[in-house]
Amino acid sequence: MNLERSVNKAHAEERHGIFMRMYDLIEKKKHGEELTKDEIMAMIKGYVDGSVPDYQMSSMLMAIYFQGMTEEETANLTIAMAHSGDMVDLSGIEGIKVDKHSTGGVGDKTTLVIAPMVAACGGKIAKMSGKGLGHTGGTIDKMEAIPGMRTALTQEEFFSTVNKIGLSVVGQSGNLAPADKKLYALRDVTATVDSIPLISSSIMSKKLAAGSDSILLDVKTGSGAFMRTLDDSIELAKRMVAIGEHAGRRTIAVITDMDIPLGNGIGNSIEVKEAIETLKGHGPKDFTEVCIILATNMLYLSGKGDLDHCRNMVEESIRNGSALSKLAAMVEAQGGDSSVIYDPDKFEKEKYTYEVKSTEEGYVSHMNTEQCGIASMVLGAGRETVDSVLDYSAGIVLKKKTGDLVKVGDTLAVLYASKAELFDKSEEILRNAYTFSSEPVISRPLVLAKVTIDGVEKY
Repeated sequence: MNLERSVNKAHAEERHGIFMRMYDLIEKKKHGEELTKDEIMAMIKGYVDGSVPDYQMSSMLMAIYFQGMTEEETANLTIAMAHSGDMVDLSGIEGIKVDKHSTGGVGDKTTLVIAPMVAACGGKIAKMSGKGLGHTGGTIDKMEAIPGMRTALTQEEFFSTVNKIGLSVVGQSGNLAPADKKLYALRDVTATVDSIPLISSSIMSKKLAAGSDSILLDVKTGSGAFMRTLDDSIELAKRMVAIGEHAGRRTIAVITDMDIPLGNGIGNSIEVKEAIETLKGHGPKDFTEVCIILATNMLYLSGKGDLDHCRNMVEESIRNGSALSKLAAMVEAQGGDSSVIYDPDKFEKEKYTYEVKSTEEGYVSHMNTEQCGIASMVLGAGRETVDSVLDYSAGIVLKKKTGDLVKVGDTLAVLYASKAELFDKSEEILRNAYTFSSEPVISRPLVLAKVTIDGVEKY
């Protein structure tokens, strides 16, 4: 009897503690009610310190998945996640610091082009980037393909580099948004990844913690993106812009097409070389135009003038070579061999190459961009698991893309690998990524929409 009373007392005490509060919050969200800022802060704090167990947070994630969150709730969740760890203070860097985030894609090497462009025009880029997993490549992986390049700097080195040359891109370090790491791992195993409030809070918590004054969001849409439809991409962009503005950061989102690989190169050193050619003014037209648009908006967020003036500045940075010089300066400042920026032939060459020839005739009507990325990953350019070792020189150079006319025997793509036996599987995947039509194809815009705090503009 005494044991029973003790157990009941313990249960009562437990229900008056975090267990009871979390139970009530789950019940509240289950019925679609709005959580307060204090409730969200307590929930995230409890989950990070372990007083809220996984099974309760799993229930909350599922309740959010089905009931959604208001903009106010999503903003409060993001801020709570951002403040769960280190908040980077960039006040030691002069001027307006502007950051860019891409939701990921195939052939997306935009940071290597737009950061030097913005720096060449007087902007400041103090950027923390990540490594890739799966079919999307990471900026840090591409940078580490440059001989000697360091992506782990001390704070003093990081600040000094930005103050001196206007840009530095480093790997994520410290204890940024630990709540996001825990929550993402839980979402991954509870089928709650594809929730717009949870996606937007995950992305923006890291951006807020990284400390920049303004944020440009490059939200990809299409077969190679996480958000497959334009409407979903716009909805995600609207949420993230609202979060940024709520937190006092000027934020703009552009919706860019990822229903076709960006540029022609897929793979780490291959993409670096294409970025260099773009800064020289010889890059693929689609990739060059997307980079100019992104850099223009970043300069606008930096207070460098209206959009027309900023675009003129960006284009001039290509013509006069100042953007290329900024990339070389960053590489040198971070221990890399800057000579490869001026002479990309110095990059290590892959041992084997293989041309994929077309067996069909017609116009390329569609490309499954995700499959193109997977075909490159099979060659060693991407990670199937977090422990996978990258082959920096492996990858694909596309010779035919959506809208191109193809004849039998034309080269669709060239594959690069260190092992010839990898070509068969990669070729099979890549061939299946192509769809052909007998009729010409009308291409859609590279930038499909722009989202600001004032609304949505579709193109």
